[in-house]
Amino acid sequence: MNSWQEFFNMGGYGFYVWSSYGIAFIVLLATAISPIFCERNLLKTLARKARREQRHDSQT
Repeated sequence: MNSWQEFFNMGGYGFYVWSSYGIAFIVLLATAISPIFCERNLLKTLARKARREQRHDSQT
């Protein structure tokens, strides 16, 4: 058990090491998820624009 505690403590620098790993993981996760939300938003905008143009064309 002591070896695991030493591993996570990392000679007194554990907080900095593990927090940097955590921040890096969050950044990578956000980088992976962000395009999905951007694509959804773009598709919604394009669909809205197409509906608007279709209404405009049918009225004229």
